[in-house]
Amino acid sequence: MWKVGKTGNKTANPLKILVTGACGFVGSTLIQGLLESQSLFGGPLEIVGLDNFSRPGSKQNEPRLEKLGVDFRRGDIRQPDDLANLPAVDWVLDCAANPSVLAGATKDSSSRELIDNNLIGTINLLEQCKKHKSGFLLLSTSRVYSIPPLASLSMLTTNDAFALDTATSLPPGISDDGISESFFTTPPLSLYGASKLTSETLALEYGHCFDFPVWINRCGVLAGAGQFGRVDQGIFSFWINSHLRRAPLRYLGFNGSGYQTRDCLHPNDLLQLLAKQIQTSSKTIPPICNLGGGPTNAMSLKQLTSWCNDRFGTHYVESTPETRSFDLPWVVMDAQLARDLWDWEAQTPLTSILEEIASHAEAHPNWITISNPTSKT
Repeated sequence: MWKVGKTGNKTANPLKILVTGACGFVGSTLIQGLLESQSLFGGPLEIVGLDNFSRPGSKQNEPRLEKLGVDFRRGDIRQPDDLANLPAVDWVLDCAANPSVLAGATKDSSSRELIDNNLIGTINLLEQCKKHKSGFLLLSTSRVYSIPPLASLSMLTTNDAFALDTATSLPPGISDDGISESFFTTPPLSLYGASKLTSETLALEYGHCFDFPVWINRCGVLAGAGQFGRVDQGIFSFWINSHLRRAPLRYLGFNGSGYQTRDCLHPNDLLQLLAKQIQTSSKTIPPICNLGGGPTNAMSLKQLTSWCNDRFGTHYVESTPETRSFDLPWVVMDAQLARDLWDWEAQTPLTSILEEIASHAEAHPNWITISNPTSKT
């Protein structure tokens, strides 16, 4: 059933897209962006949104989606019966996942629940695509890349941040531009990373066996206004909101330096790429690509603290050398393949993303509590 739109040519029937995780930060942001950028898709869009409200704070986005005209359904991708009642769509945009690298590996989280969310749920969506011949767009993660070789990379310290030491021998798929698609994906990855990598593999197999298009977009850290302020899921939002409220903050690992570095990407920067992927009929373009802000949109926690100090005033951050098994010093995505294949690159500067989060934090004084009810801040 999947349709390939043609830019600039309006069709009689709107393109129908199911967005899972619709009330999460990424899902809700993309839905609003999709509806505000329909011309990119060659005509009108109809959005069906699905969410089970498992994430604290997510229910707050339901009224906004309804105001946008989204056909919102409360449902769980882990439950086939919930999907069976959905209307047929042309494309499925899968934004539903537990995004924490610690999920399933700590005493207060369930490994089975993680796999049910991130893998079984994806399989159920692929069965829907098989049934209706819908195209499938999967938002994946930088965490599909192997932990040991990333953890053992030689680092330099520059301006309070880790940077890759390019004078040393580097493994394939690593450069000062970041991690490319050719880097190792062998375990250990974390249970979270393994669930997403397995989802990728099954999505490609389903697409091949049942003849529907599949595009897999491996994203670095996604951030922006309205992201839930949890340390394990939205570090930029958590840090800025906590700094503003003078809540406790702590540098963990790496000798308590705060030099660990990540690149940052705004979800709206995905819109043009999604439009191009939906509108292509090519079966020769590689289906997997990395997306991220790259080195120019990368920042360490120590640098983020300095930004917050300038923005809100000085706030003390504790330090502890504690090391956790999934911590990595430097994760930056090399998006050269996306530039070559899709003429894509990140558009939103890091400073704009940070300012957007800060303005939202100032306008929502209870945001940390709303998005993390167990927080004492």
